[in-house]
Amino acid sequence: MSDSLTLHSINLATVSPMLIEGRRIMSGINKLPVSTLLRPTAITLGKLGLAGDEQADPTVHGGLAKAIYAYPLEHYPFWEQACQQHGSRHAGTTLHHGMLGENLTISGLLEQDAYVGDVLEFADCRLQITEPRQPCFKFQAHMDMRLAVKLMAQSGHCGFYLAVLQSGTLRAGESCRILPGPRQLSIAEAFRRRLRRLD
Repeated sequence: MSDSLTLHSINLATVSPMLIEGRRIMSGINKLPVSTLLRPTAITLGKLGLAGDEQADPTVHGGLAKAIYAYPLEHYPFWEQACQQHGSRHAGTTLHHGMLGENLTISGLLEQDAYVGDVLEFADCRLQITEPRQPCFKFQAHMDMRLAVKLMAQSGHCGFYLAVLQSGTLRAGESCRILPGPRQLSIAEAFRRRLRRLD
């Protein structure tokens, strides 16, 4: 594992309606890049998340412990192939950053190497890894794949939530240092344990 990662994009969304099985559900999952490697705009980061980003259900994403959701760019080919195999409306397209509902699209830190308590130190802010993402029915609808939740569970490609230890600004293209915490529980293992509890 590397001791640094790269931030490829920062992705935001406002809450908007989704139609799921005939029901109108509010969601902030449809995140779009606002700071990219080509246009590395600085985005303000506060204790509750990024300026301009909204969450519809703070029990799932939001609050101090889940202010930010990060997802590895390395997993995008898996989802592009899954969309193709399972007849998603996204089949045959290159998925844009933020498509998995993440605020930060990163590379260099996968779930098996990310530990609860590790700190990501950027130039102007610090974030701490807190827990894995638990996929839900909104993710399944957004991906237009009936098996999306199952595929995330089977693959372990869940990404992770972060708490904001130090507010500041972030921009795409930044590298950050990974400062080790206790290293007792990886995100991959935390995800497996959570799935076992749900069985």
